[in-house]
Amino acid sequence: MNIKIIGVGKLKEKYFKAGIEEYAKRLGRYCKFEIVEVPDEKAPESLSQAEMDDVMGKEGERILSKIKDREYVFVLAIKGKERTSEDFAKEINQLATYGKSDITFVIGGSLGTSPAVLKRADAQISFGRFTLPHQLMRLVLTEQIYRAFTIINGLPYHK
Repeated sequence: MNIKIIGVGKLKEKYFKAGIEEYAKRLGRYCKFEIVEVPDEKAPESLSQAEMDDVMGKEGERILSKIKDREYVFVLAIKGKERTSEDFAKEINQLATYGKSDITFVIGGSLGTSPAVLKRADAQISFGRFTLPHQLMRLVLTEQIYRAFTIINGLPYHK
């Protein structure tokens, strides 16, 4: 199975990098795991709606360029479907069972995710209504992917 996270912007904080590296190492037993960073679009603090749409559109193009046709795509979105860790594990397992072995997760930029990326998504997933830094979300998502594999394999990590 191939798992990919596409994130907008570069991860700079060493403590986030260290956490992600640890879970990525653990995931190596279960899948090929990678994180792909696409550049964020530089923009001033205050933007008009048209300017925000332009920024999201450019970031969206960069994201879509990293997604292949065969990939099953989850987009992280506040309005997405919330899942329990067990439900998430079951969904990952079912995707693999039915031939969807290339799974991609998309974490959009600070302004959100473009309509084009949302349209390409096979599913939207939410980790709740909290607003979290995108860098932290990469760590949380990586941990939840690892947790899903431990649940699938009946390991005690989830307890």
